[in-house]
Amino acid sequence: MKRILIPIFAILLAAPVFAQQIQQVPIIEVEGYAERKIAADEAIFSINLEEKAMKVNDAVNVLNKKTQTLADALKKARIKDYKLVADNYSVDVNRIYQNGVSSDNGYVARQNLRIVTSATNEDLQKIVDAIGEAGDMSYNLHFGISEATRKSLEDALLTDALKDAESRAMLIGNTLALRGLRVFSVTLEPNYRPQPMYGMNAKVAMAESSDMLIETDDQTLTKRVYVKYTY
Repeated sequence: MKRILIPIFAILLAAPVFAQQIQQVPIIEVEGYAERKIAADEAIFSINLEEKAMKVNDAVNVLNKKTQTLADALKKARIKDYKLVADNYSVDVNRIYQNGVSSDNGYVARQNLRIVTSATNEDLQKIVDAIGEAGDMSYNLHFGISEATRKSLEDALLTDALKDAESRAMLIGNTLALRGLRVFSVTLEPNYRPQPMYGMNAKVAMAESSDMLIETDDQTLTKRVYVKYTY
């Protein structure tokens, strides 16, 4: 027991000393920033399905039938380069609150569907038509930057941000005649994901002309770093 306590006691004694040493190190902190403007390359149709029934199997079967009907409609339309993604599937008790009292009334099954394709796909209108043929489905359409594009630019943005931080630090060091400037620590800001630039619902889409041509603005991808230098 004594052998265990001695190292722990030594660490506790050393911690305040180490913290004090860090505080005594001369530090300057600079921010590095980089950005790239890029056109949207991905279009996503988001559909939320919900079905209520007194039995779990009934709710699930109807929900699955709706999903299959949409998949068949998309296949029949011969749409190019798309993915139908199903996620966030759940079945819950359909609990109703009335006058402060709750009661169970069957079950509710939910499913999120996403049709993912290129923002420049000429078959966007065909996707809208296929959703309409599949039944009473409301959806939202938004445009953004694909994950593959984000990852391809990640290293370039990080490099630019670090160079920007270094340039700022060198400017401070030269101006204040600081010698032996060197990196002490680097902190990366969490990646920022901009909101989709354009969105519309089913009613708006159905009112569009048969040739669905949409122009979207460029999005800005950013990277921010914080670098501490000592001297």
